[in-house]
Amino acid sequence: MTELLLSDPSVTLRPWVKADAAEIVACVDGDPEITKWLDQVPQPYTLADARTYIEGLAEQAFAITDTGSGRILGSIGLSPITNGVGEIGYWIRADARGRGVPTRALTLLVRWALARDDVERVQLRADVDNIGSRRVAEKAGFRLEGVLRSAYWNPRLDRRVDWAMYSLLPGELA
Repeated sequence: MTELLLSDPSVTLRPWVKADAAEIVACVDGDPEITKWLDQVPQPYTLADARTYIEGLAEQAFAITDTGSGRILGSIGLSPITNGVGEIGYWIRADARGRGVPTRALTLLVRWALARDDVERVQLRADVDNIGSRRVAEKAGFRLEGVLRSAYWNPRLDRRVDWAMYSLLPGELA
């Protein structure tokens, strides 16, 4: 993974390092929002899970940190590019929600992604009931394209979920 560093006055994106594993556990383990919406994140979340995450990153994933203190606030990643399309996923620790952190991080990552030669579209999906994640996408300039009905079985919710599909193309980022 690249040693890329993306930053604004409040948020910095940097590559994950092995020393971050314990802090990932502190962010993710038992968090009800992460548990609810990200069913592929194991719960309880252990140090071994965090190490596996860091070592096995297939995507371009970054720690979202506070620019001033360096404190880890969450994670954001761009999937491997396929046919010019990258998909973004993210999570934010509980005490960093509601402060604009994910919107700033998403904007930083999208600017970087759309500046690449191999990216023509960036997209993200959110459960239609995940209002917080949907607001983040919309505040970052993503356009709602539609709803993928009954697109995924979420065993933690014990139901099939509809995904809101959002995208952003070059020239659309404000």
